[in-house]
Amino acid sequence: MEVSVSRRVFRTRAPLALALGAALAAPQALTAPVAAAGRYSVTALKFTVQAGGRSCTVDADLYRPAGVDSAHRAPAVLATNGFGGSKSENSTAGIGKAFASRGYVSLIYSGLGFGNSGCLISLDDPGIDGTAASRLIDFLGGKRAADDGTRADFVTLDGTGDPRVGMVGGSYGGAIQLATAAVDHRVDALVPLNTWNNLAYALDPNNADGTVPGAFKWQWTNGFYLMGERQLLAQPNLDPSRINSLTCLHFVTKVCATIRALNSGSYRAGPTAELLAYLHSVSPASYLNRVEAPTLLVQGQVDSLFNLNEATATYRTLKAQGTPAKMIWQSWGHSGGVTDPADGELNLIQGDLDRSYVGRRILSWFDRYLRRQHTDTGPAVAYYRDWITDPGHRYATADRLPALGRTLYLSGDGKLVDNSTKVARGSRTYANRLTPTSHSESSLAAIAGVQDPAPFDTEGTYLGWTGEPLTRTVDVVGAPRATLRVVSPQAARSRHSDNAADRLVLFAKLYDIAPDGTKTLVHRLVAPVRVPDVTRSFTVTLPGIVHRYQKGHRLQFVIAASDDAYFGNRGIKRVTVVSAPGDAGVLELPVLGG
Repeated sequence: MEVSVSRRVFRTRAPLALALGAALAAPQALTAPVAAAGRYSVTALKFTVQAGGRSCTVDADLYRPAGVDSAHRAPAVLATNGFGGSKSENSTAGIGKAFASRGYVSLIYSGLGFGNSGCLISLDDPGIDGTAASRLIDFLGGKRAADDGTRADFVTLDGTGDPRVGMVGGSYGGAIQLATAAVDHRVDALVPLNTWNNLAYALDPNNADGTVPGAFKWQWTNGFYLMGERQLLAQPNLDPSRINSLTCLHFVTKVCATIRALNSGSYRAGPTAELLAYLHSVSPASYLNRVEAPTLLVQGQVDSLFNLNEATATYRTLKAQGTPAKMIWQSWGHSGGVTDPADGELNLIQGDLDRSYVGRRILSWFDRYLRRQHTDTGPAVAYYRDWITDPGHRYATADRLPALGRTLYLSGDGKLVDNSTKVARGSRTYANRLTPTSHSESSLAAIAGVQDPAPFDTEGTYLGWTGEPLTRTVDVVGAPRATLRVVSPQAARSRHSDNAADRLVLFAKLYDIAPDGTKTLVHRLVAPVRVPDVTRSFTVTLPGIVHRYQKGHRLQFVIAASDDAYFGNRGIKRVTVVSAPGDAGVLELPVLGG
């Protein structure tokens, strides 16, 4: 059901290259219902803002549609770059071009610490990055001028100093929207793409228990850290006090301390709690209760950095507190996926919003909440299906999130069975080695532009449970869940250690096995687990997927001892899984149609 679009007064309160600069690129052939023939001017501006106790220069470009002036005002779009980008990269500048050509005033800026904007990188901290963005909203609302005296007296206002403004962008440019809306309730609409809910989960995930440290995602984390540090020393984002600090040039100190702690492999109780608390504090999970702007979440299915569970967590929180929210699971994310408009998918480099389902939904969202048109903003949930051949029908829709509907059991003979009475009594064992023996995905390969090896597991270092060939197609939509109990004497002896790094680590995942034996790790996604207490059963929530298991294929559930994209076990730990009728591990799947 559509919500009222009346203004509320708040008194409180794709691939890698695409992902890094996730924004709406410049379409050259978009029609412009407001701007004359899609014409607009672009003016470079500088803003000096106070954020986080520092004075920062923000480098921005103002895209002003032709015909928009103080007598003919227009709503505004505010956006910034993905991590490592700037206002000038194709995907970020494209937001200004795409929306200015449609009659929106667009203010596009380089985020703090990037491009020619000053100050340090602070991970979209609401108190720093969010505050800086709020000062730009002051400009759009006519409350302040740019450093050269330029004023914006042509933006639609909902009150004195209150511009009608939406935000859009992806990854790092996605989280900033939620951070801004948490500190400034003048924001009217958000469209975050492929961003995080909780950096503690994204960078150090534990899919079994969020209170226990997880497995450090070292490739993604260090890749982004190096990307931030490699910027030129002459750029204005280098704080003068950092010139002699060769280990932390461009980030706020807490970011560098957190990265060092994660790379150390140590999870001592006190320091670990502190670093996880910091990551949580700069994450939407800690401040969503202050976000009231209508939010259209777009998340990529092919994304091992910020998986579907991130957007799902944000969506559930927003819905529970009454914030208008809808969610789309598109194909592409940080790890790849389909981006060709000819296939009906949004391409953030090419733009062309009209030809993609996601693009049209974004336009409708802003038409509804910025232009205040009675536009249908679409269903509550939508998801891309890569097995559909017709580009016009690849998205399915639903009025709620898919629920778990099918239960399978882990039999002692390595089978995955559909009834607990079919479970065979037995035990199976694996052990890790001192080096990783399983591979899912390499973000380093993506960054270097080289071929990523196919996923694999080494015999003796994993256990798999395989189902019978399917008699019909099975569509899994959502996050599978497994409940397990393992036996590991070595891990049991260290469960009371104040260093969580001594606890057992394992990796759960789902394969699709074709009739010819070819194995596919669905979207190359894994669920890292640091077992809270090896003497008790535990539940693993796997990353959400949208996948069709074709008739004749077999589903395989695997737990592996390691994954080379993550830090794993310290020391050799043997793991045994025992199964018996009435006492076996359980795999639950969100299957359409039950």
